[in-house]
Amino acid sequence: MSMDSSPMSLPLSDPNAWATAMNNLGMAPMSMTGQPLMSDFDQGLGMMTGIAPMNPMMPCLGMVPPPPLPHDLPIVKEIIHCKSCTLFPPNPNLPSPAIRERPPGCKTVFVGGLPENATEALIVEVFGQLGEIIAIRKSKKNFCHIRFVEEFTVDRALFLSGYRMRLGSSTDKKDTGRLHVDFAQARDDLYEWECRQRMYAREERHRRRMEEDRFRPPSPPPIVHYSDHECSQLGDKIKDEAEFAEAVHVLLTWVERGEVNRRNANNFYSMIQSSNSHIRQLMSQKAAHEKELEAAKDKFKTALSGILAQFEQIVSVFHAASKQKAWDHFSKAQRKNLDVWRKQAEEIRNMQNEELMGIRREEEMEMSDDDMEDKHDPDDSGPVAQVEALKEENDSLRCQLDAYRNEVELLKQEQGKNQEHTPPQHSEEDTIRQQQLTFLQQALQGMQKQLLKMCEEMKQREAELEKSVEDKQQLESQVQSLKEGLESLKKTRTPQLETSPRDDRGSEESADQVNEATALEVVSCSQEKESLPPEKIPSSPVHSEREALLVGIISTFLHVHPFGASIEYICSYLQQLDSKINIGQVGALLGRLPCTFRQELTGVGASLEKRWKFCGFEGIKTT
Repeated sequence: MSMDSSPMSLPLSDPNAWATAMNNLGMAPMSMTGQPLMSDFDQGLGMMTGIAPMNPMMPCLGMVPPPPLPHDLPIVKEIIHCKSCTLFPPNPNLPSPAIRERPPGCKTVFVGGLPENATEALIVEVFGQLGEIIAIRKSKKNFCHIRFVEEFTVDRALFLSGYRMRLGSSTDKKDTGRLHVDFAQARDDLYEWECRQRMYAREERHRRRMEEDRFRPPSPPPIVHYSDHECSQLGDKIKDEAEFAEAVHVLLTWVERGEVNRRNANNFYSMIQSSNSHIRQLMSQKAAHEKELEAAKDKFKTALSGILAQFEQIVSVFHAASKQKAWDHFSKAQRKNLDVWRKQAEEIRNMQNEELMGIRREEEMEMSDDDMEDKHDPDDSGPVAQVEALKEENDSLRCQLDAYRNEVELLKQEQGKNQEHTPPQHSEEDTIRQQQLTFLQQALQGMQKQLLKMCEEMKQREAELEKSVEDKQQLESQVQSLKEGLESLKKTRTPQLETSPRDDRGSEESADQVNEATALEVVSCSQEKESLPPEKIPSSPVHSEREALLVGIISTFLHVHPFGASIEYICSYLQQLDSKINIGQVGALLGRLPCTFRQELTGVGASLEKRWKFCGFEGIKTT
């Protein structure tokens, strides 16, 4: 094979000799077109049979970078014939020669093991076929450095590492040598690589800057300076609803700039007055939107109620079909489908019911104190209403518990019938039902305890009320008797004054004593129920003025929350006023005032919650 002027063609001079050389190397002899040259080649002799040649000096490669090769694919090296030399491949069984780490931007290779008689023209002849060469620095010690134009040409040059070079047909030692090709570190390569990196960095910064400029919001338009003409136009714009926002922004900028003075103060006053008059329009718009919102809520509620009614009808159809009169006529597969459909319909119905109840709870929470006072009497809106609500929740929980019990009994009966034939299929559903039953039982017990507690409190308060009424009647009777005694004393006093004028001084003293005695008796009677001995007087639950302020703020807060609030909600409100307030301090203060604040349990099951309520209007009657 010879390499003349064109690196793209390597004509085969002697096909038989080429085939013999390939056969001696243990490889299947192939032509340049990929056709086998020997039909009777023994495939057992080839160590790399069936692998196409991978030679960078083969035709059709040119200056295009070679494609990446798989790491597990072995490379077949061939004999390369040039004009002045021949390159023989290394033994494929030998390990590949070691190479150093590739420097960044490497375009220079080190070539060692050159024959002593090798010239620069010979080096250009061999390595010039791989790519364009910039410079060659040859040493007298049988090595040289070659710098290429492109970086990928270095990979091609590394392919020749390990080849044995022979000049012509000579076997002299000075005409042979084993090539060793490796990466070389050159300052020019590193400088060019750094220049390229800096250029890439500049391009990346420019690209990012362009993207930031593209996505940056536009700058606001400049605000015009104040003048009489601009002021008159701005006054008209403030009155226009479409341009109000922009006009107010300009007015704010003028005021902040300090454009107001005595000469134009009236103009600014008129513009501010126009801005204030725009509040009425905003309030009317807000009212209109609130009406639309209420209408939409009502529409949604009516639609949801209609949907729930249809769900109830569907569930009633399933319950009617589950009765024995109709159930016996269905097949086993049909019964199974009916059970699945019934359960799905009940689950969807329960979800929709919970959603509707949540909407109603939100509406109740949004009701104001005035609405509550109009709807309920303050004497009856206390424990009586709570007892009624607890009774209703208790009845609903009992109904749900009975329904769950019936479903569990039906499932147990079906499992007992199918236990001999098929294993149970609803074990998970049974466990879920049992868990729901236990939760409902616990919730029902809690509600019953709370109901009993409320009843006991009602009885205690009724007894206290009766006792206070009796005490009041006794005090009134005592006061009436004292009044009668005073009148009788006055009547007896007048004849004595007429008969014995000399005893005026003594009678006056006796009357004074009588009056003092009656006054002391009235005071003792009135304080008999109110005062206690000094050793039994309780200490005040409010220890400082700060706690008194906290009691007032908490009372006002709970007064606008008729359904109560949790301790965390109260503390979050108080921490907005003073960040040093903690939950323990507030809880201790509320616990020391049982006649002013009362803690109650609300919710069912896992949603039980402790809430504090203001009961000062009720506690003032009992204290």
